Amino acid sequence: MSVEHRDDQFEDRLGAALRNAGGAFDADRAALVAGGETRGRRLRTRRRTAVVSGAAAIALVGVGGALITPWGGDGSGQRSAGATGTTVGPGDATGTPSGASTGTADSPTLSGDQLLSTLKELLPEGKLSEESARGTDSKHGPSVYAVFDDGKGAGALSLGFGRVAPGSAQARQATECPDTAFVPYDDCARSTLPGGSALMILKRYEYADRHIDTKLWTATLVTPDGGQVTMSEWNAAAEKGAPVSRPEPPLSSAQLKTLVTDPAWLKVVDTLPEASPSQESPATPPGAGTATLLTTLTGLLPKGQGLRVVRKSDEGTEYGYVVVDDGKGESFVQVNVQPNMQDVEDQLFGEGSGAVTLPDGIKVVVRQGPGDDKGRGLVMRTADAYWPDGLRVVVSAFNSASQVTGPTRENPALTLDQLKAIATDSKWQQLQPVPN
Repeated sequence: MSVEHRDDQFEDRLGAALRNAGGAFDADRAALVAGGETRGRRLRTRRRTAVVSGAAAIALVGVGGALITPWGGDGSGQRSAGATGTTVGPGDATGTPSGASTGTADSPTLSGDQLLSTLKELLPEGKLSEESARGTDSKHGPSVYAVFDDGKGAGALSLGFGRVAPGSAQARQATECPDTAFVPYDDCARSTLPGGSALMILKRYEYADRHIDTKLWTATLVTPDGGQVTMSEWNAAAEKGAPVSRPEPPLSSAQLKTLVTDPAWLKVVDTLPEASPSQESPATPPGAGTATLLTTLTGLLPKGQGLRVVRKSDEGTEYGYVVVDDGKGESFVQVNVQPNMQDVEDQLFGEGSGAVTLPDGIKVVVRQGPGDDKGRGLVMRTADAYWPDGLRVVVSAFNSASQVTGPTRENPALTLDQLKAIATDSKWQQLQPVPN
């Protein structure tokens, strides 16, 4: 997972995405808070991991662009379908609150009642309760919420709308199956529909550790012009705080696809303003590519203790992970490589940080502590290194196969000294971007 110091707009959207990932990202919130404020001009698309060690969190700077994903949400903790629209939850007023209109000048306004009526027409036979909706002129964006019961148990439904820039990283990420190291799921299917729209149906759990077996199924549609429709459903009468009421959410994959691709919703997204270029981050920022980064990381792993890489991260920039196994259980090892971090040197490596300065001028902090806030028994070891030229390398290891699952061994596979040796190795300097 990732945390960043950046502009308020992105902080809000990232924080919402973390909140709505449910249990999958709870451990990362502490790092998000610890991150604080820094230079708003770092509008780069990056991926980071949250680094939490006991009561202290290591702030990681510069995280991955705007995450417009089916596990996203708005600042209130409600589910979100995109950059400009959010869904509602129980208790939100049906209709249109006062505020600035989100619609375009030539698009007709659609009320919350109209959106709710459309949803009712598209649902199979059953009863709706706890109905709530917002219209297209709501300052919070159009959305619909209801509890649906087909006679086999109640299930909450949430429908949201938004826009992303066509062809952008946001548009791609919205229908990209998540990495199971961060978001475990039962099934995820992505398809391209006639006309070019992308559809993803994701079947996961509200809580990554499944301490409550509430299932969350989501269908996300992104059209070629950037319109986004997201339908979420649960096998409980509420997203959180309600007992499981049925084995699975009420709508099948086929029904989710039919509902989310209905042409009626295109009229809704047509009222939303197009995503401006200023909302987009560069798809490929300067820095180390994941393949090079992972090659460096695996090459620096300790020799002679039988470490075997069993899994590794997919594409990304400046962040990567491997899962290693030495015969005693799998261990998640992650790295962040961040150039030009002079603005956080005093904050992270100054007085009281516990940093030690090596003969070559590198400052390094090592920590061990709980790897989560759920009481699962995760242990996390971290080495955080800062070079005189501003390069920062953070390497962490867990006693688990991911950040969101339980322990697989007593301690991480790497010691603090081994992590320190990796984080301070000169090979990371070779990954620095070439100055213009």
